[in-house]
Amino acid sequence: MKGSVGLNHDEPASGERTSSFLKRWGREPLLHFLLIGLALFAGYRALNPEAIGRDSSDRIVLTEDDLRQLRTSWLTQGRPSPTQEDMSSLIQSKVHEEILYREALALGLDKGDTIVKRRLAQKMEFLAEDLTAAREPKTEELKAWFEKNRERFTLASRVSFRHLYFSLDRRGARVKEAAASARERLDGKPAASPVAATLADAFMFQNDYRDRTLDQISDVFGTTFATALFQLTPGSWQGPIESGLGWHVVWVESMTPGRTPTFEEIEPDIKSGWIDEQRIESRRRTFDAMKARYEVVLPNRLAVVGMMAGTAEAKGAP
Repeated sequence: MKGSVGLNHDEPASGERTSSFLKRWGREPLLHFLLIGLALFAGYRALNPEAIGRDSSDRIVLTEDDLRQLRTSWLTQGRPSPTQEDMSSLIQSKVHEEILYREALALGLDKGDTIVKRRLAQKMEFLAEDLTAAREPKTEELKAWFEKNRERFTLASRVSFRHLYFSLDRRGARVKEAAASARERLDGKPAASPVAATLADAFMFQNDYRDRTLDQISDVFGTTFATALFQLTPGSWQGPIESGLGWHVVWVESMTPGRTPTFEEIEPDIKSGWIDEQRIESRRRTFDAMKARYEVVLPNRLAVVGMMAGTAEAKGAP
């Protein structure tokens, strides 16, 4: 009959196809693995019902290293070895801190906190240093680095001197004249001449200075005095020289020119400088790698210019 559909007696029946499918899957190793895993999980759950669903964040575990750290911190404060009661108190304090810390995180109190951000950023920098700790440099490498950075190790010139002070407040407009007259009276006399003390005014700081650099002298007397002092020749009374405090007659006892030490003299300092530079470079590389994963979006240029203008106006406001 036209249009009718006949059965193909060569095709397997539906039941036979299902049976073949199950037999094929029954031979699959993956299915065996899944079934064994399910059986193990079911067995563990039956034997340990209290462990299922437990959140690891609810467990506070203190290790032996934690306890050693608590003990070390206690000893670094100059205290004797902690007693059992002391250790118990330290542990309770640690647990108390950890609980409050976790509860604060759960409440989101770390979000938007500038101090927390800075501390975490600092820890990331420390981590970057630890992960790429500077290797032990070779001597030839340190010498080459030293040659490129000699100016960092230059020793400044130093001077030892004594001075006689003449006060502007006490002597007024004639103060320079008084200092010049005193220098003339001391001409040819030694540094320890008893006459010197009778000529000068009392000085609020020291009368003698030993091995001082230009910067150190500038801090007390000013740059003009310090610069003039380093132009003098040791061994006689000279001046007068003006400072920010008054006028001075000076005896330079010794002058040590600045110099750069040899590699052998300061090898430990050179190594420390090399390591510091490696750490800085390591932090820079690590940060650049992290920054490459981010897109930084700033306000449009007009908004930035407007904020800068507002800041300038605020500074100029009465």
